[in-house]
Amino acid sequence: MRRPRGEPGSRAPRPTEGATCAGPGESCEKAWAGRLKPLVQGHAAGSPTPNSMLRVLLSAQASSARLSGLLLLPPVQPCCLGPSKWGDHRPPGGGPHAGPVQGLQRLLEQARSPGELLRWLGQNPTKVRAHHYPVALRRLSQLLGSLPQPPPVEQATLQDLSQLIIRNCPSFDIHTIHVCLHLAALLAELPAQKTEMRRTEDSLTKTAGLQQSRAAPSLPPLTLCLSGFPSDGPLMCALEQERRFRLPPKPPPPLPPILRGGQRLEAALSCPRFQRRPQQHLIRSLAEARPEELTPHVMVLLAQHLARHRLREPQLLEAIAHFLVVQEAQLNSKVVQKLVLPFGRLNYVPLEQQFMPCLERILAREAGVAPLATVNILMSLCQLQCLPFQALHFVFSPGFINHISGTPHALIMRRYLSLLDTAVELELPGYRGARLPRRQQVPIFPQPLITDRARCKYSHKDIVAEGLRQLLGEEKYRQDLTVPPGYSTDFLLCVSSCGSVLPVRAQDPFLPYPPRSCPRATRDPAQRVVLMLRERWHFCRDGRVLLGSRALRERHLGLMGYQLLPLPFEELESQRGLPQLKSYLRQKLQALGLRWGPEGG
Repeated sequence: MRRPRGEPGSRAPRPTEGATCAGPGESCEKAWAGRLKPLVQGHAAGSPTPNSMLRVLLSAQASSARLSGLLLLPPVQPCCLGPSKWGDHRPPGGGPHAGPVQGLQRLLEQARSPGELLRWLGQNPTKVRAHHYPVALRRLSQLLGSLPQPPPVEQATLQDLSQLIIRNCPSFDIHTIHVCLHLAALLAELPAQKTEMRRTEDSLTKTAGLQQSRAAPSLPPLTLCLSGFPSDGPLMCALEQERRFRLPPKPPPPLPPILRGGQRLEAALSCPRFQRRPQQHLIRSLAEARPEELTPHVMVLLAQHLARHRLREPQLLEAIAHFLVVQEAQLNSKVVQKLVLPFGRLNYVPLEQQFMPCLERILAREAGVAPLATVNILMSLCQLQCLPFQALHFVFSPGFINHISGTPHALIMRRYLSLLDTAVELELPGYRGARLPRRQQVPIFPQPLITDRARCKYSHKDIVAEGLRQLLGEEKYRQDLTVPPGYSTDFLLCVSSCGSVLPVRAQDPFLPYPPRSCPRATRDPAQRVVLMLRERWHFCRDGRVLLGSRALRERHLGLMGYQLLPLPFEELESQRGLPQLKSYLRQKLQALGLRWGPEGG
């Protein structure tokens, strides 16, 4: 049940009626009791309601003292810097109970001139803390930078402020020092900014033709005012010195290790900077190395580096060959396969006379220990056309083939053995030993090589294919055709005995393999022409020598009866546009005596 309202016409006393502020001789408790008594009495009588209290609050918002008394808070009075029982902790609402440290900070933030800033700092030395100086510098920058007409500053005032900061900066922490350095640097830049702004205003004034602005008093130059904070002044130097003193000392740089010849060579091979033109550096490191410092690990790194970057450097390759001959007894087949790799890849036969006999002895000794290493050594020798018969007898024996059949690398070894069998068929007509059984043979390279696939966007194959399409027609050539025993061709043409280019789909594009198995009388009279793209990465770096794998493919295709038409990258790069390329291809084909009808497409 609701409580009945008061009598009509009666009014509840206002909360502030009868409340008096405490005077100088009254206690704070008595003044607060005077403010609280009317509210307690009115509420007890049941007269004030929430709505009436809201009206009282709204009517009291015009007077801060009245609202403060209504909310039981003492009115805000100026801050004093004297001793206080609250210490450095300011109660909510500020006022006389705020600490002197916070009070000084508020006075610095509200200072209206640089002189007032210095006065607050100088008159209260016991109340000044380290964080007050960044506040003073920030307020000084606001006074001199943000105002359109900054107040006048005396040079002595800035010098006194600078000396005050210098005298107390040893007590600053590193954060305060950084803030003061930043603010002092900003203050040092203010004169140039103000001068530039004044020049801009003068130019705009002259452009607009406002002559009356010239009569206005010019502002004093800030360069004179802020000469106490130059970048090389005492304040900046003292703060910078204090900052460096606070930083932890830098550890001394480590002394470069003294590398001997072999160690220097290994460090050079591990550094990426020597991947482009490292020959001279490697030669110098190798020349300075003593024989006992050239370990198998260092020489393997050198061999892998030369093979990876296609560096056909005779002096380095001869050093590897000499090392292999000298260290023959200490090397196993797994290390030898890595040392022999650059010779086959770079198509380089060393001048060392004991190189081949040494490898034959190592193969005879290590052939049954590491089958994959043995086959890898024979692959490198196959590219050099130096296959030893005794090693071929061993790898084509049934025992060796049965041994590798259950290994994880059986497929890759069967491809290598198929390539070795092809080399025996085409290059060693006098060989009468064991051969790879037909059922064990697999295509050598069933798809383009990894380097061609990785650099297909730099290849000339697409534009050459378009030139052939417009020149001959799509039906008169085949692209990326793999011929037995597994060699990939770039472009293949079928040519009649009179030189006419025939449609490839109407002819058998493959020549019989092996060539000795087909009687000469039953052979197809049509000739197969293979256009071979010789890209830049098909050669050794900075040379005109084909890589071993490329030379092996072209050599075997030629021995099988295909007519090769090489297209060097220098000639292809010199053709500007498709019309010039078509003219270039026409000249190449006509030089072979080929004839064809009108251009297709």
